[in-house]
Amino acid sequence: MSHGERHFDILLIDDSPSDARLVREALEGRAARCRLSVAANGVEGVAFLRREGKYVTAPRPDLILLDLNLPMKNGAEVLQEIKADEALMHIPVVVLSSSASQEDVQRAYGLHANCYVTKPGDLDCFIQVIRTIEDFWLTTVQLSND
Repeated sequence: MSHGERHFDILLIDDSPSDARLVREALEGRAARCRLSVAANGVEGVAFLRREGKYVTAPRPDLILLDLNLPMKNGAEVLQEIKADEALMHIPVVVLSSSASQEDVQRAYGLHANCYVTKPGDLDCFIQVIRTIEDFWLTTVQLSND
């Protein structure tokens, strides 16, 4: 299957329904055909990734979009678990946070985030940021087939 025919699975771990809706809208009809799954908190995100409970048949994502400010288990804790798990550590994690704090940025990179993007407040800019992430991670770079 050529790069253009392949489906890509993206997991968004974010408790904001409006952000999830915007991400879904930004990905619709794009060249890289994406299937978006959403986990509304850190515990649910980790369960999805480990295929536990109701997520036993969950697809292994090609890319994870991770918010830092999550209920139940924060994004830094989720990132730490992902990067410590040999079955998950190869999946690129884009931290997508409303925080522009240098402390949050440094902490995310210290936990081996693949990149850190601050969520823009403007609707059109937010959609463009998501499309840029998709273009880079799903069409430009070579991802692992694990």
